[in-house]
Amino acid sequence: MENVDDVKGAVLLFDGVCNLCNGSVQFILKHEKNSELKFSAIQSQAGQELLAKYNIDPAQTNSVILIKEDKIYKESDAVAATSLFLKFPYSLGQYLKVVPPQIRNAFYKGVANNRYRWFGQKESCMLPTPNLRNRFLQ
Repeated sequence: MENVDDVKGAVLLFDGVCNLCNGSVQFILKHEKNSELKFSAIQSQAGQELLAKYNIDPAQTNSVILIKEDKIYKESDAVAATSLFLKFPYSLGQYLKVVPPQIRNAFYKGVANNRYRWFGQKESCMLPTPNLRNRFLQ
């Protein structure tokens, strides 16, 4: 495993047992511009180390979290910032920022709070395929 202190670029922390979150990671992998984004399940050792390193309360992680150049993006800000890694037209998600944060985060929280009920969950975190293993921090 790559040491979290040595991670370069951006890391997307996601709920590894959430079907919606896993589907989102698969979508990103399919539509990304290049392979610079790394991923880590929040439940993994690396995910927990990143939460500690950036002083993010694990009890407050009902969100995808993007760490890019030592800056933390949460909730809809993380979605908008992550869209910059995607090919057109998905990169247009960056323009979510024109919607006031109170509105977009209320929508985000509504989905986040109901994600298990609406999309289900796995009993354990997904295992990346061998050709993608280097993109996932364990």
